[in-house]
Amino acid sequence: MDLSWMGWTIPTAIFFLSIAVALVLMIIWGIKAPQAPRLGLLRIETTPGDRLFISLLGSAFICLTWLALFGAPLWGALAVCMFYALSVFRWV
Repeated sequence: MDLSWMGWTIPTAIFFLSIAVALVLMIIWGIKAPQAPRLGLLRIETTPGDRLFISLLGSAFICLTWLALFGAPLWGALAVCMFYALSVFRWV
């Protein structure tokens, strides 16, 4: 199977593996310690899986905005995304 059109690089593979590992860890966490949905800052009930999805979606928009405003090195965007994800898991 020719996957050369996808531009697989080591950073791309690490990115997708990181998301896969996060999903597997969330599944294991949900099985070992089920949590009831909680009402957060947005006034909607969210589970840890919902908060992970919100974090990933928001981080994608943060990175796209960073690219539009500042260009290619995304280290600053990574820092903003980490703060955003921690905030979502804490208060949303």
